[in-house]
Amino acid sequence: MNPLPLNVCYYGNEEPLPEQKEFQAGLLCLTSEGAELLYIHWGEHEVLHRIFVAVRDRNWETIPARVSSFESSSGPDSFRLSYFVEHQQDEIDFFWHAEIRGTAEGLLTFSMNGEARSTFLRNRIGLCLLHPARQYSGKAFTVRKDDGTLVQGLFPTNISAAQPIPGTECMRALAFEVCPDLRAEIEFSGDLFQMEDQRNWTDATYKTFSTPLSLPYPVEIRKGTQISQSVALTLKDTRPRSPRPAPREKQLIFSLGNGARFALPHIGLGIASHGQPLSAWEIARLKALHLSHLRVDLHLSSPDSGAFLSRATQEARLLDVPLEVAVFLSDSAEAELRSLGLLLKQFQPRIVTWLIFHMAEKATTERCIRQARQALQPWNLEARFGSGTNAYFYQLHEFRPPVDVLDLITYSIQPQEHVFDNGSLVETLSVQGETVANVRQILGNLAVGISPVTLKPRYNPNATGALRGAQPGELPAEVDVRQMSLFGAVWTVGSLKYLSESGACSLTYYETTGWRGVMERTSGSPLPEKFRSLPGSVFPLYHVLADVGEFSGGHVVPTESSQPLKVNGLALSKNDKIRILVANLHPQALEVTVRNLADSVRLRHLNEKNAQEAMLSPEKFRFHEGEVFRIRSGKLNLQLLPYSVACIDMNSQ
Repeated sequence: MNPLPLNVCYYGNEEPLPEQKEFQAGLLCLTSEGAELLYIHWGEHEVLHRIFVAVRDRNWETIPARVSSFESSSGPDSFRLSYFVEHQQDEIDFFWHAEIRGTAEGLLTFSMNGEARSTFLRNRIGLCLLHPARQYSGKAFTVRKDDGTLVQGLFPTNISAAQPIPGTECMRALAFEVCPDLRAEIEFSGDLFQMEDQRNWTDATYKTFSTPLSLPYPVEIRKGTQISQSVALTLKDTRPRSPRPAPREKQLIFSLGNGARFALPHIGLGIASHGQPLSAWEIARLKALHLSHLRVDLHLSSPDSGAFLSRATQEARLLDVPLEVAVFLSDSAEAELRSLGLLLKQFQPRIVTWLIFHMAEKATTERCIRQARQALQPWNLEARFGSGTNAYFYQLHEFRPPVDVLDLITYSIQPQEHVFDNGSLVETLSVQGETVANVRQILGNLAVGISPVTLKPRYNPNATGALRGAQPGELPAEVDVRQMSLFGAVWTVGSLKYLSESGACSLTYYETTGWRGVMERTSGSPLPEKFRSLPGSVFPLYHVLADVGEFSGGHVVPTESSQPLKVNGLALSKNDKIRILVANLHPQALEVTVRNLADSVRLRHLNEKNAQEAMLSPEKFRFHEGEVFRIRSGKLNLQLLPYSVACIDMNSQ
């Protein structure tokens, strides 16, 4: 039996994270990882979150980077890095050299000199800088534009849909205050730069990038074309110089709060995209999740839409849940809706929500929604009509839906639009809740349903050409090996926390079975050498959804973490019971103090020691209620293994 990758630290689908190395010159400190620079600090203050070079094809797909010939030298007052990078995929072959220098005086330069070794279409090639949104939200910046004019602006507090953020078109330089008495000035060369708010895609950053979106794309790059760009960061510190303080170990504290409680959202799954029907044991295990609904996508212009609805109706009946039906219309909507009416009469599905989309619209227009509502409402007067976008918050933000004809606003969430490593995926979690809050700010207090939440993009809403399919021996682009890992479980805890505490009314996660689902099929993985799951097993995130599902109909208790990027969690209440899920989001073991507990609790862990048992024998794992602990002063000290979940049950105080 192949060892299970339960504790994965993957970068993308298959490759382990590149080695990290730290470099320091005086107060200037950063980490290199592969072809990127991370966490650029001046003393204890983060100045930039990341600097990297992006090569993106005509469909905005990111071409992976392969680093070679890494060299470095460092001393007390300076450091230098040099390496070569290749981006090769299909027709794209781009090669560049990095030269990075840092000094104790507060100067950091990153230069890239590249050459196209083939002819291809690109949407972007060049340097990108990420600014931590939590650090700079609401702070002022100054831009020097291409014509030399200076423009003042603010890093937006609310998520900004504008492309670009006002004042940041065609930048040659950017300056901002990091903290009182510390100013950062950045000079760009080799291209014009622009800024956007990446929270539109749940990234926790603002991004400054080369080649403004106002310029035409895609653009053909001829073989032999040379591209050179550089950024120079200058830090001006008027404070007295002092050595960088040694990092202080902060105590990790997770606490139950006393704020307003929201109703626990209705939680459902999507039907499996692999097309196989559910088996009896899969049905039994899915029933243990106490699902609220099952989502099915009906592309009415497809001849297979009737078969999809038939299968979804049957599975929903077996699970005793209603359907969330995503209806995709074309310009022949009137005829398609008539055909759907015949299918509804034939199969008689129980429907709780209609999600109405138009295949040619990034956000559905009023005419399309009214057509669908008139045709479909007679089938179930109680069903809600939702719309917005099948894509992401950005599309919803840019193309406002007609709220007057809707009961529900919907959009999907996935954390890998721009970044792919575990740490960056953790950073997206809090922004998920921000998107719900921003929906209410721009569209009013209409109910919000997120559908679906997935680890990888389901499709590319920005594609302008044929998409690259999975090559032999490769996983499909929609599949992430972390789906079956402990990391997938803790990420799901964080997502449930922020979306539930934001007041979302409905959440649809993942799929029922298969490598995009909550459990593996009896037949196992179609690519066991790449997706090394155990046939017939559940994935660790199954137990997270089961723990939450057992409190279906309950409420969400607000919680706080002293270091939310390391430890976070979700608390639920129902009748006189409280359940707390505490997740270690970090690749190292941690000790955390949980506060405001009752006098006695039951504790159960899901970690690398028992995960395989929990996956192969989920009923046995869930039968054990956990160990009883007597609590003093409301505190419990937990030892959490990497990417583990602790489930704490207690009576209400």
